[in-house]
Amino acid sequence: MPSPFPGMDPFLEDAALWPLFQHQLTACLYQILLPGLVDRYRARISERKYVTEQALFTSVIREAHTEESIEICQRSDGRLVTMIEIVSPANKTTPEGRAAYLECRREGRLQNAGLVEIDLVLAGQPMLDYSREELPEYDFVVTVTRAAHPERFEIYTTTLQKRLPRFKIPLAGDDRDTVLDLQASFARTFDQGNFSTQIDYRKHLAAPLSEEDQRWVDDWLTQLNLR
Repeated sequence: MPSPFPGMDPFLEDAALWPLFQHQLTACLYQILLPGLVDRYRARISERKYVTEQALFTSVIREAHTEESIEICQRSDGRLVTMIEIVSPANKTTPEGRAAYLECRREGRLQNAGLVEIDLVLAGQPMLDYSREELPEYDFVVTVTRAAHPERFEIYTTTLQKRLPRFKIPLAGDDRDTVLDLQASFARTFDQGNFSTQIDYRKHLAAPLSEEDQRWVDDWLTQLNLR
């Protein structure tokens, strides 16, 4: 059963569901990406690990995190060309998660690599800092930074009520970009992860919504007989 939402399903931001969702989405993006790469490139999945700490009364709760990203490299010499990152809730809401993410980004920039950041998380502070004054209102965003122009951003936005975007993935300067359809990747992820059996749409959302979006979610799920 597919997700009832036209794009991103905000119920996946639940702490119990997100790790599996992020893992599955990374795997699906990797599978869809491979056929579009010419022979001079190879793709691999890398991991970062860190531990978050949260004070709870007189004790400290420690939680281990493992997050995956996709690296596109030159086949000839292994040089990193582009990193594809999926932002997690911990990256946006905890100092340890943010530091781990930013360190990976710093290492990528030191290698003169491009960055594709997929942010499907409503909670917390954005990982990239750029002006939003001339952008439309959005809930989710894909930001592409090219190695040749790290100060420029290509921004693909969408809202809770719309499908996820298609976006370009930059390769070496003398090769054409490859394109990924994030909505198609999400649909495959949702199906392969069997998330329809794991989500109770009658529960309160963990993801923070505006009053307008909350009303839309309630009405949408009621129309689908899920509330």
